Amino acid sequence: MTPANSTEPLQTAAVVDCSNQQIESLLAREWLVGNRLGAFASGTLASCNTRRYHGLLIAATTPPVGRMMMLSTVMERIETDRDCYELATNEFDAVFSPMGVDLLTEFRNEAAVTFVYRIGDGVLTKEILLAEAANAVTLRYTLRGGSGRLVLSPFTALRDFHHLRHSSPENQLTFKTTDSGAVVQDSADPTHTLHLMGHDGQFQASPDWWYSFHYRNEAIRRQDADEDLYRPGTFTYALDDGRSCCLTAALDGPVSFDFEATLQRRSERRAELAASVGPDADEISRMLAVTGDIFVVNRDFPNAPSSTTILAGFHWFADWGRDTFIALPGLLLATKRFSRARKVFKTFAQYLSNGMIPNCFDDYGASPHYNSIDASLWFIIAAERYVQASGDVSFWKDTLLAVCDTILQTYREGASFDIHADADGLLTGGTENTQLTWMDAALDSETVTPRYGKAVEINALWYSAHRIMAHRCEGVDERLGRHYADLADVIAPAFERAFWNDDRQCLYDCINDDMMDASIRPNQILAVSLPHSPLRPPQRQAVVETVQQHLLTPRGLRTLSPEDPCYTGSYEGSLQQRDRAYHQGTVWAWLIGPFIEAYLKVHADQPEAVEQADKWLGQFDEHLSEAALGYVSEIFDGDPPHSPRGCVAQAWSMAELLRAKRLVKTYREAM
Repeated sequence: MTPANSTEPLQTAAVVDCSNQQIESLLAREWLVGNRLGAFASGTLASCNTRRYHGLLIAATTPPVGRMMMLSTVMERIETDRDCYELATNEFDAVFSPMGVDLLTEFRNEAAVTFVYRIGDGVLTKEILLAEAANAVTLRYTLRGGSGRLVLSPFTALRDFHHLRHSSPENQLTFKTTDSGAVVQDSADPTHTLHLMGHDGQFQASPDWWYSFHYRNEAIRRQDADEDLYRPGTFTYALDDGRSCCLTAALDGPVSFDFEATLQRRSERRAELAASVGPDADEISRMLAVTGDIFVVNRDFPNAPSSTTILAGFHWFADWGRDTFIALPGLLLATKRFSRARKVFKTFAQYLSNGMIPNCFDDYGASPHYNSIDASLWFIIAAERYVQASGDVSFWKDTLLAVCDTILQTYREGASFDIHADADGLLTGGTENTQLTWMDAALDSETVTPRYGKAVEINALWYSAHRIMAHRCEGVDERLGRHYADLADVIAPAFERAFWNDDRQCLYDCINDDMMDASIRPNQILAVSLPHSPLRPPQRQAVVETVQQHLLTPRGLRTLSPEDPCYTGSYEGSLQQRDRAYHQGTVWAWLIGPFIEAYLKVHADQPEAVEQADKWLGQFDEHLSEAALGYVSEIFDGDPPHSPRGCVAQAWSMAELLRAKRLVKTYREAM
């Protein structure tokens, strides 16, 4: 294992030998980098875009959202005295042209994303680096062992990153030349422009459209999969042996981009993050600490200073309250970034409304949306974990306590969506037409997984939140502490009476009116894993055994037992088909955290259980190089081989895997 204070690159999935790999293998694996604004760049190891979200500069126009595809791709050609080498790879209706992937020998997933090509007797290195705090990217090319001319053709879409660009009308995208290159704009919406700066390159105008770039992953998802891209012209550079040249693309204005200084800072940052999980951390934990940093970004607010938030996933999610506070312990507490954690709490706390923190912020502005029953409760769980990890009692007393008290008091008396404490003390809310829990898929007015009324994990969170308040108010507000202790004493037996299914020796998933949903789902595991459990020890053991038997896979927990007639084993097809499978058997990686925590709690005195938990977590290792290198996907098929689906990089998936690995370490040390 590399020492944690080393500046050497992480080894896991860092270098890929591409020389003898089939193109399909390289197309299936993706790279992803981001910056503090929420801007990002992404593509495949074949350097061929397969998604509408793949590109070299996806800018965050209102950080971290308002994302626009500014620079889609750059096609490169090397001309020498003897030959011409095309480095790009593009797919057009199942035809690849050109096939630069044939020249690709190596991919490096390091501080700068790096592609290495064989150019006759020489080697060309292409490095991609995002600016740290600007919507800008620089591509640096270095040729060794030869000389020649490099011709770069930048292609742009200038579109919302969810949409695709088509050429009609053909004159909608225009450009003008500048001293350093060109500026491209959309004449129908000139709000944002793309500045292309060639530095030592000579720009030659030759505007044209290239048609029907094919994105195979969009076709798999049954969505529009073909796009037209605009090229304003070409940049030409003289390449001498060992000499580098650069192309920079930036949003709305020219930027000064010091490639070496940025690369150095990024390398140092990666080393700091790898070291943050401790000198005894394994390679996977170190890598998760590094790559997980992509989700921690700044959010701009109108007429207020920017603050820190957590993006839920790449390529398409923004910041969601539920995801944020499930992910915060793994992303920020396990890496000891307590200052950033405090800012995240403040970001959401300032938008507390009627006892609810935002479920999410709008993709095109700062306006929050409130339609989650559990995001506010996860805020309290994260607050407790923050105090446990940091020992920062002052922040609890000065900031968190009042927010947590307001949440619980308002929920008890009545919040939006008919959220309130029932006569038995349990929390209920929603209707058959709402989707307030994390199982929130809906098709038009149809809720795919209706869970209104009393949901099991909501009431596990509810109980644990009351016990947290009772404990944390000791020595701060004794009266308030006794109040919450008394309420918790009512909730615990009510929880057992309502949810315990004696026939199946596990918990009902949801209760409303006279309906008791006996579906075996993973939500019940939270009644064991959370800081405080309302169950008796034998019941906790039984819940863990049931979840292990029916739901555990090498990639997390299924959302429904395969024995259930509603089980769907694959997540594919049209949007409707995928939404119907989303929580009906699909595996969610984030659930491995609660499962491992619950398993360790009920087997706390068994060394073999700690080793078993470690083995389960080790099953994720191969996944970290099968989809997006260094990242954990959002979901997986319920059926083997559990193919990765959904977002290629999900915050709570990675955070809970890292948190679970640190839990195993803690239990092992306690043996």
